[in-house]
Amino acid sequence: MKRPFKKPITKASPDIKVEEPKISKFVIFLTKLFGRLYLFFFLGIARIQLNNEKILFDVFQRALAGKSRCIIGFRHPNGGEPQILIWFFLFKLRAWAARKGVKFARQPHTLGLYGYEVIRWGGWVAKLIMPNLGALPVYHSRVDRQGMDRINKALVNGPYPLILAPEGHVSYVTDSAPRLEPGTIRIGFRAAKQLRDMGSDCPVEILPLSIHYRYGPWGRMGLKLLLKKIEKVCGLAGGDRAALPFSRRVDDCRRHVLKVNELRFKLESDESLSFEERLERVVWAALETAERMLGLKAEGEFFPRFYKVRQMCWDRIFLPDIESFAHLSQVEQGVLDVQTGEGWYIARYEELIDICWHFRVPLPADDVPFHDRVEYAQNLWDFASRTMGGSYSNRASIFPKKVVVNAAPVINLSERLPAYKESKKEAIAAAMEDLEKTFLHCVEEVKTNIPK
Repeated sequence: MKRPFKKPITKASPDIKVEEPKISKFVIFLTKLFGRLYLFFFLGIARIQLNNEKILFDVFQRALAGKSRCIIGFRHPNGGEPQILIWFFLFKLRAWAARKGVKFARQPHTLGLYGYEVIRWGGWVAKLIMPNLGALPVYHSRVDRQGMDRINKALVNGPYPLILAPEGHVSYVTDSAPRLEPGTIRIGFRAAKQLRDMGSDCPVEILPLSIHYRYGPWGRMGLKLLLKKIEKVCGLAGGDRAALPFSRRVDDCRRHVLKVNELRFKLESDESLSFEERLERVVWAALETAERMLGLKAEGEFFPRFYKVRQMCWDRIFLPDIESFAHLSQVEQGVLDVQTGEGWYIARYEELIDICWHFRVPLPADDVPFHDRVEYAQNLWDFASRTMGGSYSNRASIFPKKVVVNAAPVINLSERLPAYKESKKEAIAAAMEDLEKTFLHCVEEVKTNIPK
């Protein structure tokens, strides 16, 4: 049977060097020329709808006029959100605002933040596009003073908003409470303090954006085909399964994949535990297996350990300390190639950990909105494909009919500087709590105002 993953990487390579970020008019032209074609793989011919557009227009108007500094914090449930937003801000926002009588001081632009690994798996396209759109690279799991200083300088100097996901990575679920990382708030407070110390009264604002997908006839056909595909790889194809309720079909498949993983990691299948509890045991078993293969101690909090495993796997494939292999003997290079292959295979555990951590959600009822069924089926396919060695690149795309971008009122970090100076930890925690509540409010607002 054909495997759902690419050919293993078995040859070590020198690390990819990233140019200093800049804004290239030529690359912007190329992005406009080919960007919509690229987005077709995320959106098909879906249209974008703005909710609370006045909030969005006002934020850009202030930022582009130099009257504020802005961080756009967006929900990141499905992978294509950064590309959608950056393309929209570059090529559509100005015209949409003009129709409402809103003018900007300059052409809208945003500076994206991305992990260095994006350049590694994104290939030459990412290496060309990202730095030349002014995007700023950063490491998740190692001290990166140069990267953080670059980000802080871009925010303090303005005028273009930074755009990043406070979740830190794809979260796979739209309508539940996100797990937020503190980096967004820390970046904002640091810039707000520096501006205040410089004697500037320019506020630093966080604009929360949530992104929601709604589906039409093509989505229904896509879901039907995806369910058949999942049942086929689970050995459940045949018969009249299409007549079964949605919840029964996906439950049969997820239980099969779960049991395969339990056997794989020699875990006893305890039926007294819920699916979510059993899956969490798989998460920890996979993480400890990866750490053991990398020679790491299995200790500490989950996400720092997870990010460290990912970073070490990439560092075996793209060697950060080697400019050239010319000075190496054949034996030395051979050993590095073997370690590269090991890193690639260990990264299969990292991919599995990623989806399993986020897939610990209740089984959807048969009467849930259609977009929730699509999301669950996509994640179930990820669960199956990554069990077989796949990665995010194997995620199933189901074209939406509409992409809803929902803006929420800004969180002004400059107004919170007195609390920040008194206790950084408490001020950051309070701002994160407010951001989380804002995202949840966005979910409820969209559920109320946007058809299912």
